[in-house]
Amino acid sequence: MTLMIPFDNSYALLPGVFYSKQAPVPVRAPRLIAFNADLAAVMGIAPGDVQEMAQVFAGNEVPEGADPLAQLYAGHQFGHYNPKLGDGRAVLLGETVGADGLRRDLQLKGSGRTPYSRQGDGRAWLGPVLREYVVSEAMHALGIATTRALAAVETGETVLREAPLPGAVLARVASSHLRVGTFQIFAARGEMGNLKRLTDYAIARHYPHAKGPMGLLRAVRDAQVKLIAQWMGVGFIHGVMNTDNSSISGETIDYGPCAFMDGYHPNTVYSSIDRMGRYAYSNQPDIAVWNMAQLATSLIQQMPDREAAVEEATEVVHAMPDLLQKAWLEQFRRKLGLTGAHDGDAELIADLLQRMAQNQADFTNTFRALGRPEGRDQFIDPAAYDVWLAKWQGRAESEANPLVVITDTNPAFIPRNHRVEQMIQAALVGDYVLFRRLQSVLATPFADQPDHADLQSPPDESEVVQATFCGT
Repeated sequence: MTLMIPFDNSYALLPGVFYSKQAPVPVRAPRLIAFNADLAAVMGIAPGDVQEMAQVFAGNEVPEGADPLAQLYAGHQFGHYNPKLGDGRAVLLGETVGADGLRRDLQLKGSGRTPYSRQGDGRAWLGPVLREYVVSEAMHALGIATTRALAAVETGETVLREAPLPGAVLARVASSHLRVGTFQIFAARGEMGNLKRLTDYAIARHYPHAKGPMGLLRAVRDAQVKLIAQWMGVGFIHGVMNTDNSSISGETIDYGPCAFMDGYHPNTVYSSIDRMGRYAYSNQPDIAVWNMAQLATSLIQQMPDREAAVEEATEVVHAMPDLLQKAWLEQFRRKLGLTGAHDGDAELIADLLQRMAQNQADFTNTFRALGRPEGRDQFIDPAAYDVWLAKWQGRAESEANPLVVITDTNPAFIPRNHRVEQMIQAALVGDYVLFRRLQSVLATPFADQPDHADLQSPPDESEVVQATFCGT
């Protein structure tokens, strides 16, 4: 085998209660769709020939040094606790320590049934695999912590969803796949020894300077604060912020019914399963706090002085809304080209957002065009923009290069929902041109790319994506 993956596994050394050893289930006719050579190089992976990589990343061949397993976890799903979830359609092949010194998981998603599949088939179909590949790599290019895509493979098999669909497997890379739900299951079972092992492992792997369970809670909280503020800054809606989809490392994980907003409205929801708007755009900061409260509840269980632990955890979680507001304000100041902090900045930002919502202004294009004449083109009533712009100009007089900051902070390109859907529909008939084009353009989202200006346009009425789906 010429494909070489330098595995250095640690999670597999934990007791067997944390996982089930599980090899991927082979597929009929794997074909490599995409391979991320840049990420592979960072991970120290030596590529093999195309067919060999198709076999490995589809799960047909287990490479030397891999120790495949499916992880166990629980989680709150839309506020309701599910006591046993786990990797129902994914297998962790193992871990690598890259040239940058960072440890990363390599997981195959869509690799077949596991002991945690329940009624599922353990497979993924092509659409969600391509969506996660494109969107996760776009998030990385935007500078937002995220899982990444190493490879995508067609399986040559059919997956039954609403209709027969082509199957696929995604080779996903993450700092780890530890979730809030990983802690919840051992706390709920009262398995204090395992909860402590997990806590020690998470600290050693992600936050070595954290001291004890409450130190871990603070570190995860701060990572989540940064992440959520960045999501809000690019108009990203995760769509299913369950605790089993909340990463301890502070990465964006589990791209299911995710989407980027086109026209701005704070209550925007795309997820087909979020019927009550629990995970709407504007609710994401509050849900992040709720998720951290669930982590705190779990971590407290192992503390010898329970009363003191509750008091400290309460302080940690209760500080989170103010930290989120501060991070949000810093994020949106820079989106307005402002590097200094002035009284009234929050009101200036809120005024713009309100006018955008009233005028159905495109989120990405409005911020990209701030301070320039084309900014008013995003508004149904351009006068509403003109009134706000006069206020901004007065505030921006004290800034050195506000238009430069705006360009450096606000992307020109995002993976727009309608383009992602067009990409998927084309791939279903074997056309990957748009998939590869999106990969190329979204790799440099802050650059002006006149030849690809069509990818900046919001959807016309016939192209609007009303709902996004998990794909399970």
